Amino acid sequence: MSTVIEQPVEARLVAAAPRMQKIPATLRYDRTDPFAVRMAFPAQATLEGVEVCWTFARELLAAGLHDAEGYGDVRVRPYGFDRTVLEFHAPEGTAVVHLHSGDVRQFLAATAELVPLGLEHLQLDLDHGLAELMRDAC
Repeated sequence: MSTVIEQPVEARLVAAAPRMQKIPATLRYDRTDPFAVRMAFPAQATLEGVEVCWTFARELLAAGLHDAEGYGDVRVRPYGFDRTVLEFHAPEGTAVVHLHSGDVRQFLAATAELVPLGLEHLQLDLDHGLAELMRDAC
């Protein structure tokens, strides 16, 4: 069984222009990092011309489908009938993208099938992690 789920999504970049630009993005979940979700934007979709990847809590994405969530670099909130807004805050500026909420729900359902919500801790090998930390301590 695969340990990774990737789902391409169509994001709409909110900008000063009257129409929102469509940009490709990918949501990614890896059960070896069970609390995290990654959202990647390809180089052609960024101002810097390099791929940009944001990592944030799966729980944040799920909660943001229903209420405004997040106080840090990533914020998520529902918008209208079937949109979810993600805000990415960095020193260089803020990017705001809209996703279809149905795509987000489909992605979260696939991640929950791989690792059920609330059972993420069962995927962690704490003994191995501690051994890695202690290996270089002597």
